[in-house]
Amino acid sequence: MGHRLTQIATRTGDGGTTGLGNNQRVSKNSARVHAMGDVDELNSHLGLLLCEDMPAEVRALLVEIQHQLFNLGGELSMPGFELLKPEAVLALDEALERYNAQLPRLQEFILPAGTRAAAQAHVCRTVARRAERSVVALGQEEAIHDAPRQYLNRLSDLMFVLARVLNRMHGGDDVYWKSERMQRAASL
Repeated sequence: MGHRLTQIATRTGDGGTTGLGNNQRVSKNSARVHAMGDVDELNSHLGLLLCEDMPAEVRALLVEIQHQLFNLGGELSMPGFELLKPEAVLALDEALERYNAQLPRLQEFILPAGTRAAAQAHVCRTVARRAERSVVALGQEEAIHDAPRQYLNRLSDLMFVLARVLNRMHGGDDVYWKSERMQRAASL
């Protein structure tokens, strides 16, 4: 593993490159750096979501996800290393099943809205999708493990489900898209 940061302003990136965990220097515009940045942004948005009121079990899950995203970012920063384990993907599958079972079936698309916590969960969902696209793009250029891509795919699904859970936390509901089909059905 590369050196831990002891100094933040090193000026080594002034020329448009950055150091990976294996001490290799790459362009700050490389697919690897884009993927690392998107995962870092996702983790920051999760940190913001954690400032909101939520059930303790959801909070504990999100904190664990932050740790796993740090593993994912570390794996991306060290080509060839595996830090994010397949068990982390399974943990998201289990959480998806548990929380989705508590929710009513969707009748229509929902808007990324409702409570502030739910809206922030939707922001996390969309950033997870972007991070997933970045990891897929990196995988088209270089060999990477499957777990990072799978983890981000499951995480975006889980954030959708958790947004619905958070909207219901204080008796609220999803905010449904007013589609033509729904409006016709309501007028009948």
